[in-house]
Amino acid sequence: MIKKFTAIYIIFFTIQISLGQYKQLSSSAEVSIITAGPGNVLFESFGHSTIRIQDKILGIDDAYNYGIFDFDTPNFYLNFVKGNLFYKLEKYPFRYFVRSYKRQRRWVKEQILNLNQAEKQQFFEYLENNAKPENAFYSYDPFFNNCATKLRDITELVLQEKVTFSDAHLLTKISIRKLTNKEIPWNSWGSFGINLALGNRLDKIASAKEYMYLPDYILSGFKNATINNNQAKEKLILKEHYILNYKELKHEIADLNPLLVFSILMIIGVVITFFDYKKNKRSRWLDFILFFTTGLIGSLIVFLWFFTNHSTAPNNFNFLWAFAPNLVVAFYISKKISKKWIKKYVKFLLVLFAIIPFIWLGKIQELPTSVMPILILLVVRYLFLTKKLLPSKK
Repeated sequence: MIKKFTAIYIIFFTIQISLGQYKQLSSSAEVSIITAGPGNVLFESFGHSTIRIQDKILGIDDAYNYGIFDFDTPNFYLNFVKGNLFYKLEKYPFRYFVRSYKRQRRWVKEQILNLNQAEKQQFFEYLENNAKPENAFYSYDPFFNNCATKLRDITELVLQEKVTFSDAHLLTKISIRKLTNKEIPWNSWGSFGINLALGNRLDKIASAKEYMYLPDYILSGFKNATINNNQAKEKLILKEHYILNYKELKHEIADLNPLLVFSILMIIGVVITFFDYKKNKRSRWLDFILFFTTGLIGSLIVFLWFFTNHSTAPNNFNFLWAFAPNLVVAFYISKKISKKWIKKYVKFLLVLFAIIPFIWLGKIQELPTSVMPILILLVVRYLFLTKKLLPSKK
């Protein structure tokens, strides 16, 4: 009997400690959604989102930031390539958050949530628990599990069926790829890399919640959301204001942008092909470069598709022009006397190219716009090779 009462006491004592481990927020407490504008570098292009909890009576004013990663983490770069990237929640004084964005001259806007005292406490306790070292890390996905989507998911977890995120403010429904392309200039190396590496999962029409992988749509999504208070629907946002009201930074297109570089390469390649045709010769070095480069890019696409955990890498139809076997064929086509099968292989590549317009215009996958000059060059060169795969004079 003594052991039984002892066990009950231990359980009761443990529960009391568990319930009492977090401070009780005062009536002045506020829970806010914080949105920051875009920065100058690629990983800052989409802006940022975080949660702020402030209680002036208790002297609390902290940011709960789900966008923290550490380059010094073991195997960081290998895990990044493989799609096994872990971000973490980090809690720190909100003034440090503001100071960082003030230094970069990026706007910061605050939206104070319309919550009762119990709901504020739930947010606080959830975030405090999540910020513990054993809970802080999470598997990051740039489109489906990032610093912005975490805010949406936490709000739904805490408020459950009381909160409703509306899509009434979304005038048009577009794909995640188009949403991404709106944030990064299409004729930039960052946009080219993203649209080259990622498959057609990004080309499906995004739902209202999927829009919210972008901080801008966290801002508008929360602004248009409602909360059910005592059987009455109210705005989820109580009030909003700018903490920092800087003009939004715009991305500048580099002088050596993809379209310019690829257009120059196209002109050079087409001119060489024209003179090859007129002189009845074949510049084997050009064929080697084209086949080796497209094969190398294609091999990267295959690696990302089949050998990594990137959720958006599969089903990448860029393989139709960046064909991985070209990497091997490059060494055969560079020889003076070509194998007979190579001409059939080149004709097969032209068949793959014929599929591209149906993929693109059919909205199965949008390929990088800036790659068009390279596609034109490859078609011209492949057509030439189907006629001129003969012993080269040079």
